[in-house]
Amino acid sequence: MVLFAVIASLLMAFGIFYMTSIDVYYTLAHLTHYHELTDMERAELKSQTVAHVVGSVDGFLLGAIMLIFSLGLYELFISKIDEAEGAKSASKILMIKSLDDLKDKLAKVILLILIVMFFEQALFLKPTAPLELLYYSLAIMLVALALYLSHKAYAH
Repeated sequence: MVLFAVIASLLMAFGIFYMTSIDVYYTLAHLTHYHELTDMERAELKSQTVAHVVGSVDGFLLGAIMLIFSLGLYELFISKIDEAEGAKSASKILMIKSLDDLKDKLAKVILLILIVMFFEQALFLKPTAPLELLYYSLAIMLVALALYLSHKAYAH
């Protein structure tokens, strides 16, 4: 059963990487005629491109979560990944020793995805009243606080 979860998670990771790569390709393809556009059309394309780039970052982070999850399950329940432990250039992110270690690594990437999603939504936010601007500022402060606390918690 665990082997099925490992393979399924790995396939989902590659599927997400594939879809996001296709999205990146088409985003870049739309930029080839950027120099021919009027100022208003360029501004619109620029805002759409920034939103697509943020969405692509989100997609790649989700793929990374699935990859970490898949390899973490493999290492916990099937066999150690000797290459991850022995290589000097290998990242420590794939070295998972317990379920809590796996959850911690996944939580870091999920926090990044939530921040990217917040940024993606904030790109199109146009506050019309001072109270909305205050809420927006408070939301940014909460995101900063979450980042600070997460780094503080993992600094041990």
